[in-house]
Amino acid sequence: MPEWTELLRKAATIFAIIDPIGAVAIFISLTRGQTAREQKRTAAVTCLSMAAVLIASMLVGERILWFFGIGIPAFQIGGGIILLFVALDMLNARRPGMKGTSREEAEAEERDTVAVVPLAVPILAGPGSITAVIIESHSAETPLLSALLLAVIVGISLFTWLVFRLASPISAMLGRTGLNVVTRLMGLLLAAISIEIIAVGLKGLFPILN
Repeated sequence: MPEWTELLRKAATIFAIIDPIGAVAIFISLTRGQTAREQKRTAAVTCLSMAAVLIASMLVGERILWFFGIGIPAFQIGGGIILLFVALDMLNARRPGMKGTSREEAEAEERDTVAVVPLAVPILAGPGSITAVIIESHSAETPLLSALLLAVIVGISLFTWLVFRLASPISAMLGRTGLNVVTRLMGLLLAAISIEIIAVGLKGLFPILN
C-alpha cells in the first residue's frame, strides 16, 4: 500500500508540473499550418523527447548534484521555490515563464519542426519538471519505487501524446476558459506539493526543525 500511495504522489507532482491539457493551446499554436500527418509526427517526437529528458534526469540528475557539491536538502528548497513560482503562474492561468518566452515561441514558428524545441524542451520538460523528477528520484529509496517513478514518466508521456493527438477536439470542447480552469487546478495542487518539498528540505538542512 505505501508503494501505491507513493506512486500516486509522484504521478500527481509530475503531472501537475507538465500539465499536458494546459499545453494543448501551445501545441495547436506551434503546429498551425502542419498537415494532420505532420501534427501526429510532431506529437510523437515531442513526447519521446520529453520522456528521454526526464528519464535521463532521473538516472543522472542526483550524480550531477553530487559532482557540484550540492546537497539534496538545498536542492529541495531551491527546487521547491522554482515549483512554487511555476504554480503561482499557473494559478493566474499564465504559462510559466521558465517554460519558454514569447520570443522563443515566435522563433519556433519559423522552424520546420517544433517537436524537440520548444515543445519537448522547455515547455514540457523544463526546469520545473526536471527538478521534480530529480527530487522524486532521490525519495525513491527502493528499486520498486524507482521502477514506479519510471512507469510514471512513461505513463505521463503516453498520456501527453494522446492529448496532443486529440488536441483540436479537446480545445473545442473545453475552450480557453476550460483550459484555464484545468491549469489553475494543477497550479493549486503544485503549490501545495512545492510547499511540502520546501518543508522537507528545511528539515534536512536544519535538523533542529524536526
